[in-house]
Amino acid sequence: MLTIAKLFGKSPFTPLQNHMKKVSSCIKELPSLFIAISEKDMKKIEVIAKKISKLEHEADLTKNDIRNHLPRSLFLPINRIDILDILSLQDSFADKAEDIAVLATFKILENYEDLKKDFEIFYKENIESFVMVKNVIKEFDSLLEASFGGIEAEKVKEMIELLALKEHKIDRLQYNIIKKLYSLEEKMKYSTFNLWQTMIKEIGSLSNLAETLGNRIRMILELK
Repeated sequence: MLTIAKLFGKSPFTPLQNHMKKVSSCIKELPSLFIAISEKDMKKIEVIAKKISKLEHEADLTKNDIRNHLPRSLFLPINRIDILDILSLQDSFADKAEDIAVLATFKILENYEDLKKDFEIFYKENIESFVMVKNVIKEFDSLLEASFGGIEAEKVKEMIELLALKEHKIDRLQYNIIKKLYSLEEKMKYSTFNLWQTMIKEIGSLSNLAETLGNRIRMILELK
């Protein structure tokens, strides 16, 4: 059984940060997955998908451990419900990585060369949005030292504003790639078109999740 000391370490945000590391391990596998997709290497895709599923399960176990041991009576610098909300949003990234990996195992994604340039920019930008919000979570210890105010709070707010700009940019990228996909519709099988459309939507949800998590943290700062 975890003790409070082991769970929280030196900071009340240690559990969140440890969970985010688990989540990050899932997202880090996505570039390799997309390379395997481009190479039409189903065997490699399935290996990576299994690895992501295993990592997602580990993130789930960490999430459940935190929920089960987060005390109701311990003084925390932010509300218990806020910590649980952030935890849930973080976990959604791991879930989404697994969803993307499972999609990739359904069938070879044909017509890759037709969308290669736009798709590679698109998925890299979405992964970058995750990295940006992960860096916001890293700032929690500094926010704690600054009592969630002052220069450090303003720094985090700026990081979140940049995240919103990133999400807007990705929305435009998603619009353009979907528009191009429709222009290629007649040369694709329906199953290929549908898989592309679903894959693009699932990848695009990473930046939406990042913005949502950023906004949740911004709301906490505004209430301090």
